[in-house]
Amino acid sequence: MVNASRASRPNVDKVPRPQDATPAPDVATPLIAWFRAEARDLPWRRPGFPAWGTLVSEIMLQQTQVARVIPRLEAWLTRWPTPADLAASPPADAVRAWDRLGYPRRALALHAAATAIAEQHDNVVPRDVDALLALPGIGDYTARAVAVFAYGDRHPVVDVNVRRVLARALLGQGEPGPAKAKQDLPLMESVLPEDRDDAAATNAAVMELGALVCVARSPACDACPIADRCAWRAAGYPEHDGPRAPKQAKFAGSDRQVRGLIMAELRASDVPVTRDEIEPVWPDAEQRDRALASLLRDGLAVGDDASGYRLPEG
Repeated sequence: MVNASRASRPNVDKVPRPQDATPAPDVATPLIAWFRAEARDLPWRRPGFPAWGTLVSEIMLQQTQVARVIPRLEAWLTRWPTPADLAASPPADAVRAWDRLGYPRRALALHAAATAIAEQHDNVVPRDVDALLALPGIGDYTARAVAVFAYGDRHPVVDVNVRRVLARALLGQGEPGPAKAKQDLPLMESVLPEDRDDAAATNAAVMELGALVCVARSPACDACPIADRCAWRAAGYPEHDGPRAPKQAKFAGSDRQVRGLIMAELRASDVPVTRDEIEPVWPDAEQRDRALASLLRDGLAVGDDASGYRLPEG
């Protein structure tokens, strides 16, 4: 369940409520009941789970499946139970521990955030959204998610699953358009109860519904706790005719795949890797060089042809 057992300081979100919009139907009440009965037992929902763990989990969960995150999260928190523990290790250790979760820049961002928390916040993950946003690599979604799910504060939290549920249930659209915080946050705000615990549970419930029931393809409408309040269903499931959110490019054959192959070589070696050793990972020399250059720009690799290439040490 949502871990809202932190300090009870009130924290009301600054997101304005829509003034002229038709009041949203009460979706929170059935969603909270459904969530409390059906929610998955996930580590970050258990009582006493630390705010640091919530921050780590939210960064790991970005574009990565829950099943892949859980074992990596548990290993990470065993090795680095506080931000200061991670900050005391070189960035290369974070990248190696990230292993194959994908998008390894997240490991560097997490290391940088841990260093800032240790140095600027007495090793305590901040609660205030603005303070969270000031941390390296922390965006609006992650800042709000930590404030809500770690500390129980009242903010709308919107990810791709939430946007899909809101588009269907409230707007009658088969899928959401491109993300727009100025629209998405007030829409989520419109369904949040005033009570902080109920608001946190509603945020988590809408995410869970989008992940398990109101999925992009073949939604399980018969199992949906708000099917009788869904504008899309009431309208007869019309086809989406507006702008669509951009689809992620295919992984196979992409620069992202080549980057991953080069990173695997760097993670597996305790000494600098030569260009000759990198060449066999991908046959297209131009694409391979482009991927290596991007890793160097992102700080995920350091070195040159003369000294070899390795993970960043500091």
